[in-house]
Amino acid sequence: MRYVEFRDSIRDELARHPAGLTWAQLQSRLDLPYDRPCLNWTKCLEREIGLKRAKGQERVLIWKVPAKRRRP
Repeated sequence: MRYVEFRDSIRDELARHPAGLTWAQLQSRLDLPYDRPCLNWTKCLEREIGLKRAKGQERVLIWKVPAKRRRP
């Protein structure tokens, strides 16, 4: 999987779930081949699509994209 495919699939899935998703949920829903997100790619997602990661229950991070960055 190339970065562009990864970015678009993450953005589109988060756009369908405004409350956000965890990495495990994204990995499962999108059938991603990665155990953990690549730090470099995650930083690019923050810049390019406005990805925000916030603490959820316990140690989990919730991934979200702002409404203005979501594709219709």
